[in-house]
Amino acid sequence: MSTLAEAINGERPASAKRLQGDRFVLTVVGIAALVLGVLIWQQASAQFVALFLIGGGLGVALYHAAFGFTAGWRNYIVKRRSRGLRAQLILLAVSSVLFIPVVASGLANGAIAPVGGFVIVGSFLFGVGMQLGGGCGSGTLFTVGAGNRRMLITLIAFIVGSVLGTIHLPWWLAGPNIGAIDLAQSLDPVGAILLQVSVLLALVWVVVNVERERHGSVERLFVRPDGPWWVTLIGGGWPLIWGVIALAGLGLATLLIAGQPWGITFAFAVWGAKALAAVGVDMSQFEYWSWPYPARVLRESVLVNVTSVMNFGLLLGAMLAAGLAGRFNAGSQNRLGLLNVSAAIIGGLLMGYGARLGFGCNIGAFFSGIATASLHGWVWLVFGFLGSIMGVALRPRFGMDN
Repeated sequence: MSTLAEAINGERPASAKRLQGDRFVLTVVGIAALVLGVLIWQQASAQFVALFLIGGGLGVALYHAAFGFTAGWRNYIVKRRSRGLRAQLILLAVSSVLFIPVVASGLANGAIAPVGGFVIVGSFLFGVGMQLGGGCGSGTLFTVGAGNRRMLITLIAFIVGSVLGTIHLPWWLAGPNIGAIDLAQSLDPVGAILLQVSVLLALVWVVVNVERERHGSVERLFVRPDGPWWVTLIGGGWPLIWGVIALAGLGLATLLIAGQPWGITFAFAVWGAKALAAVGVDMSQFEYWSWPYPARVLRESVLVNVTSVMNFGLLLGAMLAAGLAGRFNAGSQNRLGLLNVSAAIIGGLLMGYGARLGFGCNIGAFFSGIATASLHGWVWLVFGFLGSIMGVALRPRFGMDN
């Protein structure tokens, strides 16, 4: 996920003492949300409307807190600045405490997936792709929602890569693997929570010490808002810790209402497959799309698909946040060049393909996987980070500085 500065190619205002919303953008968001909400209510249920609104809240939180996975990793890799990475680790620790008991009690399913070479390859490719594409799964969505044309190119390539990943996934799954490992079942829920929180806090301690050794100081997660707190809450510029609280709370709400953790990229595969089916491609010829669940989702409306509904909400939520901040479609963010577009396309393709092999992206595999005690989420973290190191090294070749 890119930072807010990367998303709009500008610096956050030094002061946020008054609101400067974009009335046109806010009006468009209001009308679109009302229409979509009514359609979702008619085709699905009030439960899906709630998930649509939660998706909107996630979009607002991601944008206003500039909560970045992509840039957070890059800042640590290049500068040894750990603020963004620490926020992610703390989010995972908090979410583990909240999510694991819910899944263990049978109230919801976890993001438990098998571990094999496909996860290693998929997460590595995704790590490379998110550094070239400029954002991860959620980052691509929220920057598109904020009006970024380059990220729209990334999203289209992401969808294409996702469909290609579904076509090849059965072949990958036929290779060696150790199956799905649920740490809460292997260790019991309390043991899994203690293990995960201990490891995550140990990682926080490590990155803090690395940053202090490099810079002599450590950037704080909580920075007092400049101006009234309610202006910051509405207009943006949230301290990162606000983002941690919002994402953990909304993630828990998703788990309880949907009965499954927050995900992003399965919807991209569905959208791409539906587009191909609409122009006459028989998707049932591909093994993945003949499996019961993907086949059913392909037949149904996207408005009765949890991931799609939440993605639509996230897009509108980010657009709402950008409108409230008066920063939708900020001029220079939309400058495109051959190298820039090439990086967006390659990054999107790698992320789409990698997300299918890795059973999710930074949200579905890394965040939701670890938060619900799936071993595959930890494997995804290791190899996704290694892929990001390569992606950071490749960025200058596409005219992007680090």
